[in-house]
Amino acid sequence: MVGSEGTLVTVVEATVRLVPAPRHRVIAVGHFTSVPAAIEATQDALDCQPAAVELLDRTIIELSRQKIEYRSLGSILEGDPQALLFVTFFGETSGEAEAGLDRLDERWRAHGHGYHTLRAVHAAEQAALLKVREAGLGLLMAASTGARRPLAFVEDTAVEPAKLAAYTARFRQILDSRGLTAGFYGHCSVGCLHVRPFIDLSAPGQPELMRAVAEEVRELVLEYGGVNSSEHGDGLARSEFNRRVFGDSLYAAMQETKRLFDPGNRMNPGKIVNAPAMTEHLRDAAQPARPVLATRLRFDVPGGMHGAADRCMNIGLCRKASTGVMCPSYMATRDEEHSTRGRANALLYALSQPDPRAALGSERLHDILDLCLECKACKSECPLGVDMAALKTEALATYHDQHGIPLRSRMFGSIRALNRLGSAVFPLSNLAAGWRPARLMAQRWLGISAARPLPRFHRQDLRSWFRRRPARPTPSSQGELIFLADSFTTFTEPSAGRAAIELLELAGWQVRFEGTGCCGRASLSKGLVDQARRMAAGMAERLGEAAARGVPIVGVEPSCLLTLRDEYAALLPGDPRAQAVAAATRLPEELLLEAIAEGRLILPKENGVGSRRILFHGHCHQKALSGTSATTALLRSIPGAEVIEVDAGCCGMAGSFGFEAEHYELSMRIGELRLFPAIRAEARETIIAATGVSCRQQIEHGTGRPARHPLEVIRQVLLA
Repeated sequence: MVGSEGTLVTVVEATVRLVPAPRHRVIAVGHFTSVPAAIEATQDALDCQPAAVELLDRTIIELSRQKIEYRSLGSILEGDPQALLFVTFFGETSGEAEAGLDRLDERWRAHGHGYHTLRAVHAAEQAALLKVREAGLGLLMAASTGARRPLAFVEDTAVEPAKLAAYTARFRQILDSRGLTAGFYGHCSVGCLHVRPFIDLSAPGQPELMRAVAEEVRELVLEYGGVNSSEHGDGLARSEFNRRVFGDSLYAAMQETKRLFDPGNRMNPGKIVNAPAMTEHLRDAAQPARPVLATRLRFDVPGGMHGAADRCMNIGLCRKASTGVMCPSYMATRDEEHSTRGRANALLYALSQPDPRAALGSERLHDILDLCLECKACKSECPLGVDMAALKTEALATYHDQHGIPLRSRMFGSIRALNRLGSAVFPLSNLAAGWRPARLMAQRWLGISAARPLPRFHRQDLRSWFRRRPARPTPSSQGELIFLADSFTTFTEPSAGRAAIELLELAGWQVRFEGTGCCGRASLSKGLVDQARRMAAGMAERLGEAAARGVPIVGVEPSCLLTLRDEYAALLPGDPRAQAVAAATRLPEELLLEAIAEGRLILPKENGVGSRRILFHGHCHQKALSGTSATTALLRSIPGAEVIEVDAGCCGMAGSFGFEAEHYELSMRIGELRLFPAIRAEARETIIAATGVSCRQQIEHGTGRPARHPLEVIRQVLLA
């Protein structure tokens, strides 16, 4: 996204003053028609003694709208601002903090700054603002295409703040003259800018272009009496310019200091003094030509699988400790190699080897990828959208090529056949699942934890219920709808499927039951990509024609339903049937919300749920690929209900992960991070709702509290 000056301007962060930890924070968000207009308003903001002043331009706003995790910012803005100025005030009391907003508003109005100011007084109002602000750099980096990235070689020049506007204009002229766009962010109150021009160092002539720009910027800094690096240090990118910046006398003193304290030149050699040229240590330029690696999945980025792993730019947002979903195993272990960043770097190293296929089969890499729960949170929470679930699936497939497929992986990958068998031999299957000697044998021979309760089968599964139920007496008004009878709820939790079908019929849909095959989700989780492709092809063949006509496809298990939307494009690239199926996929909650809005479904005011509190936990795949807003909105449509969506991250079960003996303990630790304590803190009458079958199993095992699918709760309201 290029601004009016031809420069990709992103985040300008003004100074953050050191203040005692206050009890109240408020944020003013000024809306401006241009970046220069926002910069002009900065001095008035600083005169009001804020704690922080930061600028977001349209680039970051637009990038945030493309990510489920960050798109809530756009919903609270007024009009279509080209820039936002965030001004934060702290206070011992709410009145003291809000007084800062009043002073700012008075100054901005008097001087005609901005066209609207949003006042975010409460924490809930500030959440979207803070989330996008903190991810600003990552969202900028997400604008990279292949090896063309925003580079930090003129990262943090600084001039006197009074000269910043003129200096910035000259800086942009340098970039414009070279045909470059760049990201600007930094601390304008102290004149410090972080500038990242987009350059592809693997392309001919680009390293030389980078050096030429660096030299021009250096001379510009000196002209304005500034410094070439002010916050992040000189490093290998700027140290060679220090003699020119500081002069011969001061540079000689710096060299002498280095000799006195580090005579052996052991500490950071080549930094600050006696530095090599900035172009001598370029990774991309030094990389040998990589062999083309054929992959089973299509990675729709330049460079294929290597490019997908190389999306990680080591920002480290995956190293979260107490919020969001990414990355569950890192949250539990605090081990860098179990973060998305750690796994991406390990994969990138393997894919850069002379024989990447052999490197993907290494046991060490397998261990690093092993604790990835494939929750897909990195696909949405990582600003760069590093899809570690897909990368792990491909790496597992290559690992199996070299080492064979374990029996347990084959078994879990064919979960539909296994569950169908368990349902067919009911109740013997449930007796065997509860018999301790059988459980111990399963742990010894198959690696299935004896501590984990196994799913329970029912006398009547969802297929037989649908076949035997009476015909629907009233005609459908909305036309045909396909219900995906997934491999889990069909056989082990049919009540969730029944609730969905009955509600959809009440909403006017004619339900076509699709219970023939598996979507391939379980196979993908075990790296059985060829098997998953056959399953996907069969599903696309059965559903493609109806999907092309616009027939919606719904289901109650998010991991299965959203596989049609997400993985089918990678499994069946270019297949129009798969594309149609992906486009037709809808959450049933979305259709039911439409029915309520149009009056086709009316939830009675008097019901057995409305006076109760509902604690909702969303499935990880739902959070990553579609969001949970439709589910929470549907629950909140129950008259009188109090609905709380718990910020609990992944439940820890993750399909078969929590059943595996070597992963059981970690699975429970992940649940104990936030989810289990949140549920235990609830009163016994609180309804626990969760969209994922694995989530419901984990919740009951970890807390002793039963959890229900949200559609079962809605069904209780309508049909009790």
